[in-house]
Amino acid sequence: MKYIDEFRDGDIAHKIAERLAAEVQPGRNYSFMEFCGGHTHAISRYGIAELLPKNVRMVHGPGCPVCVLPIGRIDLAIGLALERNVIVCTYGDTMRVPASNGLSLVKAKARGGDIRMVYSAADALTIARQNPEREVVFFAIGFETTTPPTALAIRDAQRQGLKNFTVLSCHVLTPSAITHILESPEVRQYGTVPIDGFIGPAHVSIIIGSGPYEHFAEEYRKPVVIAGFEPLDVMQAVLMLVRQVNEGRCEVENEFSRAVDRDGNLSAQALVSEVFELRTSFEWRGLGEVPYSALKIRPAFAEFDAERRFSLDYRPVADNKACECGAILRGVKKPTDCKIFGTVCTPENPVGSCMVSSEGACAAHYSYGRFRDIAIVAETA
Repeated sequence: MKYIDEFRDGDIAHKIAERLAAEVQPGRNYSFMEFCGGHTHAISRYGIAELLPKNVRMVHGPGCPVCVLPIGRIDLAIGLALERNVIVCTYGDTMRVPASNGLSLVKAKARGGDIRMVYSAADALTIARQNPEREVVFFAIGFETTTPPTALAIRDAQRQGLKNFTVLSCHVLTPSAITHILESPEVRQYGTVPIDGFIGPAHVSIIIGSGPYEHFAEEYRKPVVIAGFEPLDVMQAVLMLVRQVNEGRCEVENEFSRAVDRDGNLSAQALVSEVFELRTSFEWRGLGEVPYSALKIRPAFAEFDAERRFSLDYRPVADNKACECGAILRGVKKPTDCKIFGTVCTPENPVGSCMVSSEGACAAHYSYGRFRDIAIVAETA
């Protein structure tokens, strides 16, 4: 299948690996952070890390939208379902993220909450139309990729005169998170998380374009290569980053030119700007409060803002002390550094959010990478 099979060609992958091995400088280490859950999944699924030279390291960043959702936000949605008799609609992975008191949305559903999995914001609108006597809240999460459909649903609800539909907005912004990572003590002060460049996210960049990343190349001197999701996309992006580092360049390059341009989707950006505005601060799991990193609903659409309609008061909640998800999201630790990885914490029984979604670093390593951690001992005859 075009654009899939041709980007999964094993022979070409090995040729790129050979080129990488020839071009890396033996006397230095390279450390690149991927900022997209799809890239995290691809790196584990296709064994890309094993094809890279030993001195090239991939660092997982906070690019999984489910993973960065803080406990307090999920508690708000659970409270609406269990205490306010609200129909709560959200995406599938969000249902399983652990919240307070051993709950999750799916467990709250088992306790009697009317919580429904949907595939799109439009599905939540349909449920609102079908249940005019009930309040319906769409628990909206995700980066710039999923924000335009939420904005469209809110605008449609206004035009249709729906009075029982609101949105609990947890949409977050990629550039703000990258800035927060680069300004973190681990990167800027202590150097415990070395970052030589970034692999820019794919779907997010289709919406926002490559332009917003130029700030990181110019101000922080960090090269960025936007890449597609397929294994050859990721490997080519790593090669392009290695070449930039070797040549002392700090530029934004676009490996994913078949889908991304500099300006992005201007229509989607205009729709989001019409419906949403910046929050002054928003809590991310693992990162804490990040200024100007999330979106809230504009006053013109206030009647569709669940936080206003239900007078919701957000309260931060600490993560499980045994879980290293926060450190993993910051690139400080790897999944295997967590004591409960693969034992207490599994995809069937996730303790931390990184084990919930297939795009989470822990879930990806559990599904594809953990068997490579097992030492193989050959018995002698």
